[in-house]
Amino acid sequence: MRTKLSQFSYELPKHLVAQHPTTNRDEARLMVVDRKTGKIEHKIFKDVLNIFDEGDVMVFNNTKVFPARLYGRKEKTGAKIEVFLLRELNNEARLWDVLVDPARKIRVGNKLYFSDEQDNDILVAEVVDNTTSRGRTIRFLYDGTDDEFQKELATLGNTPLPKYIVRNTEDADRDRYQTVYAKEIGAVAAPTAGLHFSRELMKRLEIKGIDFAELTLHVGLGTFRTIDVEDLSKHKMDAEYFRIPSDAVNLVNRAKQAEKHVCAVGTTSMRAIETSVSAEGLLKPAEGWTNKFIFPPYDFSIANSMITNFHLPKSSLLIMICAFGGYELIMEAYEEAVKEKYRFFSYGDAMLIM
Repeated sequence: MRTKLSQFSYELPKHLVAQHPTTNRDEARLMVVDRKTGKIEHKIFKDVLNIFDEGDVMVFNNTKVFPARLYGRKEKTGAKIEVFLLRELNNEARLWDVLVDPARKIRVGNKLYFSDEQDNDILVAEVVDNTTSRGRTIRFLYDGTDDEFQKELATLGNTPLPKYIVRNTEDADRDRYQTVYAKEIGAVAAPTAGLHFSRELMKRLEIKGIDFAELTLHVGLGTFRTIDVEDLSKHKMDAEYFRIPSDAVNLVNRAKQAEKHVCAVGTTSMRAIETSVSAEGLLKPAEGWTNKFIFPPYDFSIANSMITNFHLPKSSLLIMICAFGGYELIMEAYEEAVKEKYRFFSYGDAMLIM
């Protein structure tokens, strides 16, 4: 039984961590992994058009990333501070769960100032609670309407690229670190498997008769927090909001009962659908919070294929992929990806597990 964190490590040369997206979304490389035969093939992402057929269903997470990273300064000392917005706790009170860096400088009662490029103070926040070693609860002191407040956040905020992308955020990231089908605002990280779908590719898939089932899971700390226990059964995921509407349920169950492909696009889609399984092994509508952590051994109920990126060592994402594709086969595929110089992580290449 593979439940130890150390078994999900691998060596990755730094130059394989993608710092920019591909020029065209659907022209990233695609590794196709066959669970039954163990065969590994190398293709281009838009080749998925030739793999899926009429009646198959792709399950998309339509969450939309908001500019969650703010740079400000502390009152009196003027010390620079980074505030990473995690989730809104209370709309009327403008209370937010945040991460702060450096955390040691921030105490309850401190005021934080956020300015525009001309150094005009636009937003002020007060720290009202210490929730974790890095986390805080802050209240924005703002008297305008919610629309005005959201506009100020969007103006001041930066695209929340992961820290392993070691460059300044570019204007293009606001578009490229977002899926073309993003609708529901609330994520602090992109569901990266979906970044490879262009509007043209989706149109061609639609014409071929592939159905799209949309659900929402707002990617938050649960997805990217590091695991710090060796025994995976003791890891507790942070909860993330999700919603699976009935129209998505109907599409998925119809395909499942017809023995068609049900392809989860990304680990967040997979986690959402595995959170809401009926006694008959079918998908059911749901809305709420999920802290589901999938690790081997695990029997998947809904999807029989999935599209995903290449993930960080020892991450909950890699662990889920190993549960779905089989530990030995997926770790072999990662070795192959390094050898073949695939691009890794958020802006990297893709894997299709069949």
